[in-house]
Amino acid sequence: METGLDIGLIVTSVLTIVLVLLHRGKGGGLSSLFGGGVQSSLSGSSVVERNLDRLTVFVGLIWFILIIGVGVNIKLS
Repeated sequence: METGLDIGLIVTSVLTIVLVLLHRGKGGGLSSLFGGGVQSSLSGSSVVERNLDRLTVFVGLIWFILIIGVGVNIKLS
């Protein structure tokens, strides 16, 4: 169980970092590398940003749950 928590924590940590870097900031961020820097008159970019926000929050919650699980596992050992 400890190994599974550790692997999950590493995967969600890396995924959280990648997702945060993909968000468009004031300067465009890394999302401009994947076509996010091109301004479109369509509303598709806002849908993509909203989905990226949701995915980031979801991964962050999973990461938080794994942190609690690791802490409980350490406390019990």
